[in-house]
Amino acid sequence: MTTPEEYSEFSENEHLVPEHFNGIRLDKYLGDILKDEGISREKVKKLIKDGLVKIDEKKCAKPNTKIFSGMRLSVSIPVVQTCIVPEEGHIEILHRDEDLIVLNKEAGLTVHPCPSCPEGTLVHRLAHVIPEITQMEGFRPGIVHRIDKDTSGLLIVALNEKTRLALSEEFAARTISKEYLALVHGTPPQSGEIKEPIGRDPKMKIRMAVVPNAKEAHSEFRTLYSDPKGKFSLVAVKIYTGRTHQIRVHMSHIGYPLWGDTLYGGGVKENSPLAPFANRQMLHAWKLDFEHPTTQKHMSFTCQPPEDFTALIERLTLSVQRVALTGMPGCGKSAVLSALTEKGIATWSADSIVHDLYKNGADGWYVLRGRFGSEVAPDDEPVNRKALFAKMQEKTSSRKEVEQLIHPLILHDLNLFWQKHAADPFAVAEIPLLHESHWDREVDIIAGVRCDKAARQGRLQSTRGWSDDLIATMDSWQWAEDDKMNACHIILENNGSLEELNNSVDKFIEAVMRVRAKKLQQTVEAITVLWSN
Repeated sequence: MTTPEEYSEFSENEHLVPEHFNGIRLDKYLGDILKDEGISREKVKKLIKDGLVKIDEKKCAKPNTKIFSGMRLSVSIPVVQTCIVPEEGHIEILHRDEDLIVLNKEAGLTVHPCPSCPEGTLVHRLAHVIPEITQMEGFRPGIVHRIDKDTSGLLIVALNEKTRLALSEEFAARTISKEYLALVHGTPPQSGEIKEPIGRDPKMKIRMAVVPNAKEAHSEFRTLYSDPKGKFSLVAVKIYTGRTHQIRVHMSHIGYPLWGDTLYGGGVKENSPLAPFANRQMLHAWKLDFEHPTTQKHMSFTCQPPEDFTALIERLTLSVQRVALTGMPGCGKSAVLSALTEKGIATWSADSIVHDLYKNGADGWYVLRGRFGSEVAPDDEPVNRKALFAKMQEKTSSRKEVEQLIHPLILHDLNLFWQKHAADPFAVAEIPLLHESHWDREVDIIAGVRCDKAARQGRLQSTRGWSDDLIATMDSWQWAEDDKMNACHIILENNGSLEELNNSVDKFIEAVMRVRAKKLQQTVEAITVLWSN
């Protein structure tokens, strides 16, 4: 093990663990907050094992140590004295002349050397591709502005000292226009302006924050696209000042943190299905306008975001398709639902939930007993369905009252079902009164099961023992069959054999997947058009 005494100089970082961080691993926590300093989790583990991390002034050498809110962490990062040694590595150069280059920096690449990242930077790659850049002084030759390690996009690099000074003056005068694309949580307003000062977070030194009397910071944003379900939005952010983490801090401050930004509230849990798709802050420098310091020519560049932007958009768009199965009594909804279940599709039945709600002591039993007494919900017994049905037949207002009591309980369970299967391609819920309850807004695709009226009535009479009067009553409480079917996206005909029904179910699954694929394609194409214009 290396000891601290073997290092000559250190960069000290102190940090207070905030609320809601209880029982997280030390190396995981430090890896997240030091990521923007170019320190990987493996480097964090080495710092811990080398005795360079303290918890409440006591050295800690175990990376898996659990930390809790209120603990004070101290990290000593060794400063390595070195020179720029050229390193091979890909650089996407978009423009090059005698004075400057414009490049598209990949995510995960630190711009220039620093105590925590003495090698493996963009500058090291530049020294290999453009050796003359090393003739400039310092560890940041040609660098006039930077973007965070995990931010991708456009950068200008000067190739001589005269150009570097001129570009620095342009940045200081705010004549260089920079616009970023960001994928944020939620649905921001169509546009907005943020003028909030930014400084070091007094509770977490590694973070920046909106702090009174700190340096001025000015950002403007416009929302290019918002997911209909409110899961994400694509925003274009223009910055007029260059504060550290400015966009990340400002967007988080107004309640719309960037996806993948663990430092400012936009990260996802390690075990989340989204974790592989949101492993960095989704920020990309996509537009750059400036005047060439030598030719005075107006220079304008646009650079589309990398594939991980599109991949995350696809994954967020590909949430579960909420499919509702509806139809008249006796049409065969339950048979279709059983066939879907056998094929491995997640299914849910409103009738089954009602059955559970009507059990003795269940929520439905309690609300009905509170309204109608023991006649409908007797002691130690489930709801008396005959007595309840008689109440509902007495007058329309009584039936509506029962629906108002029971339907919210059913809808709550339905929402839990959608949440449970959020990662599935689609899930199907059998909802007989979908349109009548106005729950059509709670689903994405509506499938109707239709069969011949005589066959439907025959099934109800033979399998359920319903009389003609009861069938007529139940039908009267629903939309007419033609109206129901006209409001559906997909129709399953159920007038034949069980084999024919299974074939219809197979075609139904294919149709749902086509709708899903079309929706994804439309969303991605719409967003791609936005950042291509």
